[in-house]
Amino acid sequence: MKIKIAVAAVLFVALGFTIIASSKTSSHEDMIQLLQQINRQNFKISNPFNPEAKIAFCDSLLKADPGMRSNYILSSKAALLLKKGKEEESVSIYEDLVNRMDYMSSSQILPDMAIAYMRLGERSNCMLNHTGSSCIFPIKDDGVHKIQTGSRKAIETYTSMLKAHPDDLESRWLINIAYMTLGEYPQKVPKEVLIPGLNADSVAGIKPFKDIAKSLGLNINGRAGGVAVDDYNNDGYLDIITSGWDLSDPMHYFQNNKDGTFTDRTEQSGLKGITGGLNIQQTDYNNDGNIDLFVLRGAWLTKGFGNQPSSLLRNNGDGTFTDVTIPSGLLYFHPTQTATWADFNNDGWLDVFVGVEASTQALDGNAPTCQLFINNHDGTFKDVTTSAHCGILAFVKGVTSADYNNDGFADIFISTMTGDKYLLKNKGLKNGKVDFDDVTRKAGLAQNKERTFTTWFYDYNNDGWQDILVSDYNFEHTLGYYSAAAALGKPVKDAGNVFLYKNNHDGTFTNVTKEVGLDRVVYSMGGNFGDIDNDGYLDMYFGTGNPDFRSLVPNKFFKNDGGKKFIDITNSSRMGNLQKGHGVAFADFRNTGNQDIYAEMGGAYIGDSYTSSLYLNPRTDNNNWISLKLDGVKANKAAIGSHIKLTFTENGVQRSVYKDVNSGGSFGSSPLRQEMGIGQAKLIDDIEIKWAGSGTVQHFANVKPNQFLQITEGVDQYKVTHLNKLTFIDKQDMATCMPMTAQTK
Repeated sequence: MKIKIAVAAVLFVALGFTIIASSKTSSHEDMIQLLQQINRQNFKISNPFNPEAKIAFCDSLLKADPGMRSNYILSSKAALLLKKGKEEESVSIYEDLVNRMDYMSSSQILPDMAIAYMRLGERSNCMLNHTGSSCIFPIKDDGVHKIQTGSRKAIETYTSMLKAHPDDLESRWLINIAYMTLGEYPQKVPKEVLIPGLNADSVAGIKPFKDIAKSLGLNINGRAGGVAVDDYNNDGYLDIITSGWDLSDPMHYFQNNKDGTFTDRTEQSGLKGITGGLNIQQTDYNNDGNIDLFVLRGAWLTKGFGNQPSSLLRNNGDGTFTDVTIPSGLLYFHPTQTATWADFNNDGWLDVFVGVEASTQALDGNAPTCQLFINNHDGTFKDVTTSAHCGILAFVKGVTSADYNNDGFADIFISTMTGDKYLLKNKGLKNGKVDFDDVTRKAGLAQNKERTFTTWFYDYNNDGWQDILVSDYNFEHTLGYYSAAAALGKPVKDAGNVFLYKNNHDGTFTNVTKEVGLDRVVYSMGGNFGDIDNDGYLDMYFGTGNPDFRSLVPNKFFKNDGGKKFIDITNSSRMGNLQKGHGVAFADFRNTGNQDIYAEMGGAYIGDSYTSSLYLNPRTDNNNWISLKLDGVKANKAAIGSHIKLTFTENGVQRSVYKDVNSGGSFGSSPLRQEMGIGQAKLIDDIEIKWAGSGTVQHFANVKPNQFLQITEGVDQYKVTHLNKLTFIDKQDMATCMPMTAQTK
């Protein structure tokens, strides 16, 4: 312990921090102090995501010479005020500038003024008067703005811009959105700027999901962040933990009360003060049966501002968490939002591979690489990156792990913004140590040089082999430009679509993106997968966007059609939130067998914050399901990486459904309890479990569906867990149904 504290102290000093860990404070308190100090030091005008410091600088320039009414400084301040969430002040400055400028000069700031008007409309309606339909594309019903000033002004501005530049696709997209917010799309949109068909709703059998986060007190108004849904107090019911990316953003722990409500227990849990975290993941690093957390920080922050520690939070089993980053040996100061937990050396303990964002300006060998930490079985980890040959140097945005070649060892796939993808094959143990080989080219994954983001392994076609999904993130324009182009049928090549690589069972993969219908504009930042209709095929929901305020594009929802193609059900499902989307989790919150979806919303700036959503699944079909909680013995306790195979007969045809135990996507964490659909089957003929690491294989025959089962490695009988079905009440519906006299009392 003394050695680890000394090492931490050296790191603090080397990075310019004055905090010195000592035996007088706990590692938890040390982390809180460290995060506070980094946050204070990051308040600089050179920080690209700190508008407050820049506004203060603009004010100092204007104050130094009151007569210096610099248009440049004022327009810069207006843009910064928008990022800070001061829309009215921003609009006021823009209007004053336009009134004083000649046409040629004012035309340069019209795009900024127009989006300021749009944001003013969103603030007045979608945020201050939020409903379950707010900002849901296509906008209709109670999503239509009641306070219309912002959108009216935006339409005036975009109309002027489009008269001068009719080929401006970004403005054309946004003016159509503005008309939607007024309930005037498509009927009042001028023909020359109309983008037809944006409100199409032609997918049969898809019922609308409904956002009821507000009614449950889960509608956090925050910036970009992560979510990890799981049972943190071992009562069988799913809780929710969220994070926000800035070091001033708090975490939130919502405990499931088992009665259709949640309680915010952030302060009681010890998470108060543990701030920041663009992404969070769950793990059980010490095999004690309590789900721990890993908080990832610093992503996207250049110029050294991303040199922030991640946090390993130990679940103490009593409703509290303790930051054990320093004593565990996981203290590092590299920007990251992505990691993957797996038992890479098959010793029954979870290791962690961390994807690091090496600046594209510093890829000279001195930048930090990805890191692999092997579990020492005593609460500590050892960095074996060099000896394991997995120190990838790139601007990494996503990492995921699975045994893609079914040889019994977990492999790694890496998604980057520097144009390369990496598949690292686990070669097994070499002299007792884990070792990897870069097989990207051999696997057929090196042909395209595109920037990519969200990624995961999953078996989309149920053939027993893990496939790879990775999302394109190339752009030269704002995302509205590409959305308009796609809607108008203009060619858009590899602009934000989702690449799907099918496993060929021989160590290679085939790009089937176009074949399965995923060659569409998406631009995923976060995402996850689940089975919303329990047909046994995995569907996908993506959070979309980028930091630009003009990138008002809908989140995307794709239904898996029998493992052969994906159908865009965004409009029909009413899940196309126009605000920035990040962490996503599929989870059966109500214990009904239906997976709902929690989405962490919000952008990079405080002015782009937004409320998170919990979308209730309206499924009314009679497909069956099974929910499995696996407890490893020789395998890691959480059973992460274990393979599940369900075999059943549906309508006279025998088929199988496959799933690995993990939390799903690389941005957002679903429960480790595996929720699987079996379609119309009335009985599961066989449940096969291949336990990660240990190689143990177990079978359970003739299992009745629609149950929650707990399976322990090596135990021949499963346990049935009886959970109450929960009802989540939408208070808005209750208010609507109340008699007028009751509403007015």
